[in-house]
Amino acid sequence: MSNLPEIDTPFLLDFLTKLLNTPSPTGFAGLAISFTEQTLKAFPTLKLSRTRKGALTATWRGDQDEAPRAVTAHVDTLGGMVKEIKSNGRLKLSKIGGFVWNTIEGEGCTVFTRSGRQVRGAILLTKASSHVFGAEVGEMKRSEDTLEVRLDARTLSEAETLELGIGVGDFVAFDPRVEVNAGFIRSRHLDDKACVAVLVTAVKALADAGRQPARTTTLLISNYEEVGHGAAAGIPADVEELLVVDMAAVGEGQNSDEFHASLCVKDSGGPYHHDMSNRLRAMAEKNEIPYKVDIYPHYSSDGEAWWSAGADAAVALIGPGVDASHNYERTHTEALVATTRWVLAYLLEE
Repeated sequence: MSNLPEIDTPFLLDFLTKLLNTPSPTGFAGLAISFTEQTLKAFPTLKLSRTRKGALTATWRGDQDEAPRAVTAHVDTLGGMVKEIKSNGRLKLSKIGGFVWNTIEGEGCTVFTRSGRQVRGAILLTKASSHVFGAEVGEMKRSEDTLEVRLDARTLSEAETLELGIGVGDFVAFDPRVEVNAGFIRSRHLDDKACVAVLVTAVKALADAGRQPARTTTLLISNYEEVGHGAAAGIPADVEELLVVDMAAVGEGQNSDEFHASLCVKDSGGPYHHDMSNRLRAMAEKNEIPYKVDIYPHYSSDGEAWWSAGADAAVALIGPGVDASHNYERTHTEALVATTRWVLAYLLEE
């Protein structure tokens, strides 16, 4: 029989929606880090700090200090940077993270200038009109050379765009388009903001119940995961194991789905820690948490970044099933709640 604290699901969904609507492409994640930090300040038992790299850490003293643990999720997302201001005043992008170009065609976006000005726009083919270009529109390969940002501003030249304050290196955030409907959450960037919401909700559940982790635990909200080095720094050297909370890949050939939490036992970097993964299975079964076990062939995590940086510790990975990852994603409340309960079970394990 489970003895886990109750989860405030409305809080989880409200925090997640606000976080999804806070732009945070890798390298420009400060707004989302600050929002998460402000939320966690409501729990005075956490010791909050920022790394020099800009990530957020929260240390929570446990019932015992021996064999400390860490849990991580990342707040940075896919996005772009201005690579070139074209002669027609539109923008060529350099992509941030591992998305495919066709998945952002037609999306709204915001350009963040150095001065702080925000300029809206949309990502379109260079030959977007079927009435002008006919069949060529469908035949064009989608790439950094055939997609551009059309700005919502009066500009038809490079000079006019420069006058807007836009320059090479400015960050471009894609619209999340968040919808919560019939238990589903549909949005860009559920990878990995869904799991940041899971961690914050788990903290609230424990705090509301007047409890604390069994062992001293560091929470790391990382900010460079999408480019491969998020958790390479920021986790204390004495941590003996790391639980990574990141989305589970859903699709043909995968065991994961949108209604379960999943345990990843292997991804593109190889197997995770077998004994720790088996402990997590036992926790889920003891607490009647519905879960799946899966392998993700085109996936890597902050756990591998930490291992690659030289960490001598166990690492395991769990997360909610997310459909259409690195595209217009979707998950279900049931998967979020199951993952939150799994995190709680881990935090309370003696």
